[in-house]
Amino acid sequence: MPSFLYFCPLIFIAVQKPLAEILRPRTLESYIGQEHLMGPGAVLRTAIENDNIQSMIFWGPPGVGKTTLALLIAELTGSEFHMLSAISSGVKDIREVIDKARKSEHRSLLFIDEIHRFSKAQQDSLLGAVEQGVVTLIGATTENPSFEVISPLLSRCQVYVLKPLSVDNLTTILRTAIQFLEEHLQCKIQLEDTEALLRISGGDARKLINAVELVTWMTKPVDGVITITRQQVIHVIQQNLAMYDKNGEQHYDIISAFIKSMRGSDPNAAVYWMARMLVAGEDPLFIARRMVILASEDIGNANPNALLLANNCFQAVNVIGMPEARIPLTQTAVYLASSPKSNAAIIAIDNAYALIKQTGDLPVPLHIRNAPTNLMKELGYHKGYQYAHDFENNFVNQEFLPEPIRGTKLYDPQNNPRENELRKYLRNCWKEKYNY
Repeated sequence: MPSFLYFCPLIFIAVQKPLAEILRPRTLESYIGQEHLMGPGAVLRTAIENDNIQSMIFWGPPGVGKTTLALLIAELTGSEFHMLSAISSGVKDIREVIDKARKSEHRSLLFIDEIHRFSKAQQDSLLGAVEQGVVTLIGATTENPSFEVISPLLSRCQVYVLKPLSVDNLTTILRTAIQFLEEHLQCKIQLEDTEALLRISGGDARKLINAVELVTWMTKPVDGVITITRQQVIHVIQQNLAMYDKNGEQHYDIISAFIKSMRGSDPNAAVYWMARMLVAGEDPLFIARRMVILASEDIGNANPNALLLANNCFQAVNVIGMPEARIPLTQTAVYLASSPKSNAAIIAIDNAYALIKQTGDLPVPLHIRNAPTNLMKELGYHKGYQYAHDFENNFVNQEFLPEPIRGTKLYDPQNNPRENELRKYLRNCWKEKYNY
């Protein structure tokens, strides 16, 4: 901001809010993009013009106008607007909005950003108010609502798919931003190349506006003209972390890309996404923790060394810190991405959870109970237990599960060299019992 004040002193007075907020459209005609929904005669535009708004879900990538469209609908239909973020809001916040809506004489529009991050309980808390029309819900999500929104809530909402903005859409937004800045800076802005700004935006209108605003701030006018070159764009943006919000959607998207790249055995993509996080100032311990989880969840006994290396990486990062920590982080990410994969461990524990939910707290078989007292021995605790190491190959065929679920296989080794060895050993021990 100091450089911005030095180069452009007038904008501090004129622009109190972020430029992306100021440029939000206030009319149907000024809304850019989503012509299939908002063009003349299109379904959503017609609903707005007829004041026939039902609960809905907006599904689309970041920065394509989901929040803007919700605000526009509220303004054009005279609705009271309530906004919650699934990252920071809970059931209590939802109930407060619903209570306000019940007392209001006007339609209440509840916009929930990133609704896919709401738990089932949080989504359940919306059902009654949506069903009764107490609130009109608009949820925004970057994830497929078929998987991320509970069926009862999804059935009460119309899903609208928002498409990525076209180059023409983004160019129009860019021209609008520059025109506004020129008027309020009272100087000419000469944009020599749009490619760098469009590429940095990644199709996100908000990022595009933030980028051109930032570059304008940081460029000194010469003879009343601010000249924005490709080199200037790259230099300014690379020196800023504005393109990666550690507390926002980009944070979750990039860590997701990092995890999926390692799971998908692509070390090149894994290193790229990790570098994106490190350059942006992400906590390296956060990255290391996620690799410890992946080492068990996605590799497991296909390569037990993966967990050892991931845990040692976490310790190393904790000891040495950045910038050197980037080296063991990279070593570990490459190793995990290049390792054989198995999710048999997480499947096994999830199977066990499901079985317990179905069968309840089954009693422990008497022969494998501990018997520290004479009374317990008299009741049969520990009676009949056979100590495996007293038998050939340190194995004896005895039952360890409760009687109602005996023979249930929870762990199923997957097809990789290490787990095939485990399968062979277990088959040799248990013969046909668990069908290994």
